[in-house]
Amino acid sequence: MAGLPSRLRALDPRRDSESGPATGTRTNAASETAQEFYGRWARLYDLVARRTPGIPALRRRAAAACRLEPGDTVVEMGCGTGANLPYLRERVGPEGTVIGIDFTGPVLERARELTAEYDNVHVVRGDATRPPLGALEDDPDAEDAPADGVPADEAAVDALLATFVVGMLEDPAGAVDDWCDLVGPGGHVVLADAASSREWYAPPVNALFRAIVVLSTPPTTKLRYERDPHRRLDEKITDAHARLRERSTAVADESHVFGVVRLTGGRLE
Repeated sequence: MAGLPSRLRALDPRRDSESGPATGTRTNAASETAQEFYGRWARLYDLVARRTPGIPALRRRAAAACRLEPGDTVVEMGCGTGANLPYLRERVGPEGTVIGIDFTGPVLERARELTAEYDNVHVVRGDATRPPLGALEDDPDAEDAPADGVPADEAAVDALLATFVVGMLEDPAGAVDDWCDLVGPGGHVVLADAASSREWYAPPVNALFRAIVVLSTPPTTKLRYERDPHRRLDEKITDAHARLRERSTAVADESHVFGVVRLTGGRLE
């Protein structure tokens, strides 16, 4: 199976709080605003991510859709506070490798705290659209050391998971293409994202969903937007999931939590 080259681009997670944005992290104003926002609410987000009814079961289902085997290597883009990482580690076992990538320092610190007991779970700082994993042969400036101590011979990616991430990206379909290329034929890519419900009881559910989207869109003090955030979010989620279906043979195409959460998983062709 085509996967990552045998080396990972160096990225020391301990730089997060010491030297500002690490290599591979976007530094534009919008990205900085998002980092500050999610960093400030890291512990509350972690509580919501782990304790909201139905969400733990959804995370377990997303991990299952990755079709992992013991000893596999899985990457999670936008791992947040690490809520999915134990489920992924459960699938790959002690002989496998789990790599979580996120761009927000305080969020990653929480993820490290909650996965400290696992020596094969690695949390690194980076941009999901430019992850610190790449073909070093094409980058003469990249260093040889593996990210966060991940052994070079464990660097081939068997599956990639992204939950509640693509709606934050400028080009979600393009990101999905990049992720599929990263994993390669025979591997699995799984997306789980929140969007407007399509169920018959959708109106009251979507009214609540729209309010949550507005409140959780940085900056929260903005009263008017050029476009409704929930409509733009729906477009991004639809585009990303459609692109994954184009690139793969579906192994999961489901809706959860009153139809608000869409889960798409595919085996790459």
